[in-house]
Amino acid sequence: MRSRRVWTLCVLALIAVSGASWNAAAQSRRRPASPPSADRQSSLRIDTNLVLVPVSVCDPTNRPVTGLEREHFKLFDDRVEQTVTHFSMDDEPIAVGMVFDISGSMGPKLRVARAAAAQFFKSANPEDEFFLVEVNETPRLVTPLTASFEEIQNQLTFAQSKGRTALLDAIMLAMHEMKKSQKKRKALLILSDGADNSSRYSEAEVRKVVRESDVLIYAIGIFEAAGARRTAEESYGPGLLNDVAEQTGGRHFPAEANELPDIAAKIGIEMRNRYILGYAPSEQLRDGRFHKVEVKLAAPRGLPKLSARWRTGYFAPAD
Repeated sequence: MRSRRVWTLCVLALIAVSGASWNAAAQSRRRPASPPSADRQSSLRIDTNLVLVPVSVCDPTNRPVTGLEREHFKLFDDRVEQTVTHFSMDDEPIAVGMVFDISGSMGPKLRVARAAAAQFFKSANPEDEFFLVEVNETPRLVTPLTASFEEIQNQLTFAQSKGRTALLDAIMLAMHEMKKSQKKRKALLILSDGADNSSRYSEAEVRKVVRESDVLIYAIGIFEAAGARRTAEESYGPGLLNDVAEQTGGRHFPAEANELPDIAAKIGIEMRNRYILGYAPSEQLRDGRFHKVEVKLAAPRGLPKLSARWRTGYFAPAD
């Protein structure tokens, strides 16, 4: 049966286009007791004949849109151009895990962080599901998978900031909880200042797990205003959040407090506006190694500069 194992690739990127003439509209170090496994059952997966690549694109204003066609994308597998045989828009329900930082350093930022979460949930669909991990000195799954985001909002209302931050441990816990979802599309949203100072897991361990998963990660880095004094951990935070998100094809939005609600709303829209590109690799290899995927845009003339994001690659099946 091993030869029939299905591996589905999720390569994520963010697409937006400005200009009404294009007729593209915007849509809207304490280790947990049961450490999550990084086995290949939760890895990027591909069908033996088809690699599926979810893609999003953005213009300089980060507005997600529809309207691009198959011919506007080029796909490369280990630098070899592939023929796009499948093209569609992704409109499936999504499972979203929220990692919400309630450590002491978040104290003055909790109010706007709650407001950002509320804005994010405004883009939710009835068939989506959610869970909430709160984190300070240890991560805690306070709301398991549920179809009611109101449960999470109620929980956040009573959240109080205190203690140190085990952010990497919280990401690992969230990845473990995500395995319980039956949704094909999965994402994490992290709201934190990235000031990890209490995790048992290392950044290298977390990077390996998220790279082998099919979970898209967005991070909103909630930082003090430019020029404000930061701790060593807070100074390291932007780099940590950016690195974790980029491994998955997502991205990190550094933000000052007053920008949070708007950014959260944009993320909610971007998660739900993606193109799905499919191709059969020209060289069918079952070597078990990591294959790099690249997406290039060939957009029509007259559009602003577009940028694409996607998961960097996938692990091929192994005999």
